[in-house]
Amino acid sequence: MTTLSDSTLASFRDSFAGTVLTAGDEGYDTARSVWNGEIDRHPAAIAQCTSADDVSAAIAFARREGLEIAVRGGGHNYPGYAVCEGGLVVDLTRMRAITVDPATKRVRCGGGTTWADLDAATQEHGLAVTGGFISHTGVAGLSLGGGFGWLTGKAGLSCDNLVSAQVVTADGQHVTASATSHPDLYWALRGGGGNFGVVTEFEFALHDVGPIVQLGLFFWPLDQGVEMLTFARDYIATTPPDTGLTIVGLNAPPAPFVPEEHHFAPGYLLAVVGWSTPEEHAALVQPILDTLPPLFHFVTPIPYTELQKMLDESAPWGILAYEKAIYLDELTDGAIAVIADQMPRKASPLSLMPVFTMRGAYSDVADDATAFGGSRASKWLVNIDATSPGDMDLLAADRAWVRGFWEALLPHAGGSGGYVNFMVEADNDRLRATYGADKYDKLAQIKAHYDPNNVFHLNANIAPAPPR
Repeated sequence: MTTLSDSTLASFRDSFAGTVLTAGDEGYDTARSVWNGEIDRHPAAIAQCTSADDVSAAIAFARREGLEIAVRGGGHNYPGYAVCEGGLVVDLTRMRAITVDPATKRVRCGGGTTWADLDAATQEHGLAVTGGFISHTGVAGLSLGGGFGWLTGKAGLSCDNLVSAQVVTADGQHVTASATSHPDLYWALRGGGGNFGVVTEFEFALHDVGPIVQLGLFFWPLDQGVEMLTFARDYIATTPPDTGLTIVGLNAPPAPFVPEEHHFAPGYLLAVVGWSTPEEHAALVQPILDTLPPLFHFVTPIPYTELQKMLDESAPWGILAYEKAIYLDELTDGAIAVIADQMPRKASPLSLMPVFTMRGAYSDVADDATAFGGSRASKWLVNIDATSPGDMDLLAADRAWVRGFWEALLPHAGGSGGYVNFMVEADNDRLRATYGADKYDKLAQIKAHYDPNNVFHLNANIAPAPPR
């Protein structure tokens, strides 16, 4: 591990309002831990920032000392980009201030904010913006890569709702990115990931949501896979485009709403979230019960903040994890056959396969309006997750399962491109396939302008374009 001299660290601490942690300091091991427990890296220093000025000072220090830079928002992504070996972590977790303006339906939040933080603040006013499915995910990483959740069909992606961003660039400058200020950077931040600078504050447009929404959960056994997936595909096509919908291959949780005899049973879940009344939601889900009665089901009103936390137990902090994902233009009979064949092959009871519906407001945005990787045509996103509560052999077995599953689905996809936030191995060819040549080249030019030396490369990295 890189060792910094006492005098070097003392000089940095003098210029820094936050806290600088090094190995042996109280809190260092906690600060270097990330969500994926497989990641175990030891940075030379962790700069816990309290302001944009702190971020500038940290970047300047790292560049002066030749240290690799990792940027930590929520620390939740699978590859563990938020921490580096022997470098400097620019830690934003103390920057979580939130300001909601219900009159204009806008919210500002710091770069270390989690979705649990943001949802709690905005729901005080019956407002929300599209967030993820796990509440301890950071707002920053999810939004910069796109960001989808239960509200995708109603409100589009997180990045579609980004109004402005305060950014510290690789040379330490503070800039505002919006439609009228640095519009090239604003475009790139909405889907291009953390390639272009450190976002210290986000401003989002909000939508009327909650505080109570309607939830329906329906579960079928594993041996009904083909029948269930075919039905779910056809049923989803009949629902309003703003409906929150997810199909999940998983083991039933030992939750109160699951009959005890079905705890941990492998199978398929269909989740249906509505934004209106219980009566309208009951009518929306009745065809499920009439057409393909599930093994068990649960229909209830639920606070939106609790909906956002519903899957937290499936992804606890420190779990061992690996994933791959792929877009399908259609959930064809061939793709369904692959899923039904592959799901019984997983080894870990915690491994799962969510299938997300990308439609409604997601498709109301033009392909080139943001840097988001992937077309805005309605599609399905299949995410294959290997997760283990600490058993490396179990993770290794399901890592192989994920890779084989993904390869089997590839002939049913439009290409090898995927969602950048779900890329553990984000090689250049796959990123180019995801963004498309024109969008990727535009991102590389913007990268060359704001980060010509690729200081921010611990991400789904877009290398700066060479000088013209």
